[in-house]
Amino acid sequence: MNTPYKQLTRSTSNRMIAGVCAGLGEYLGIDPTIVRLLTLLAFFTGFGGIAIVYLIMALVVPEQPTTQSQ
Repeated sequence: MNTPYKQLTRSTSNRMIAGVCAGLGEYLGIDPTIVRLLTLLAFFTGFGGIAIVYLIMALVVPEQPTTQSQ
């Protein structure tokens, strides 16, 4: 699917749990490890709603399409 805009997808190759942080890192053009660290920091510093946001994104954001070689 060719789209004129960049689409947010969950990563299938660089995932730890559901691929949300890796997908955000790829979308924003930064290292996914930074996104993971910021997510953990937000979770442990009292912003517990980040866990709910992560779960919702894991359900709503589509997975990155896989390329099949024949």
